[in-house]
Amino acid sequence: MNRRAFLSTVSASLLAAPLAVEAQPAGKAPRIGVLSGNQPDNDTCLKVLRSGFSDLGYREGQTHSLEIRWADGRGDFSRLARDLVKTKPDLIVTFTGGATEAAKEAAGNIPIVMAVGVYPVEQGLIASLARPGGNVTGLAVFSPGLMAKCLQLLQEAAPGASRVAAFRVPVPSDNPMVAEAEKAAVQLGSGYT
Repeated sequence: MNRRAFLSTVSASLLAAPLAVEAQPAGKAPRIGVLSGNQPDNDTCLKVLRSGFSDLGYREGQTHSLEIRWADGRGDFSRLARDLVKTKPDLIVTFTGGATEAAKEAAGNIPIVMAVGVYPVEQGLIASLARPGGNVTGLAVFSPGLMAKCLQLLQEAAPGASRVAAFRVPVPSDNPMVAEAEKAAVQLGSGYT
């Protein structure tokens, strides 16, 4: 198949996909569980999720429903995850590592999408980035080697810099990042402290 024919086929398939979805018979609207650390009014991730659904033409209450549980900054996710699972969601979306851990423990085989994963392999949430396995998938914003690469790029961009400061919210999921940054600074031999 030549390139032009391939692109035509792919383009036609992508354009037809929304029509195929709309042509499906009406059934049960998927119930999406959301487990967050913030109240819905202050949750940027939830706002982005809702906006993304809206941009795709999905309407909350018509094409899907959201079952939202939040820890209100307390990080008490275990009870909330168990409560969320009782609503029998088709999918659970999590916005923090603690929420993902609690959801995985409570969810059984319900699929879980982590919007933000911090070292998910090291935390035992997934088997590997390439093949997560199990019922957890999503976005890993920090993974091994990332801090070393960031410091290497910084060293190339500012070769005269000798000190780097990093500000963070002190949560347990950040500990691997801090250890990796310190190790990378020593390995780069740049005198970063």
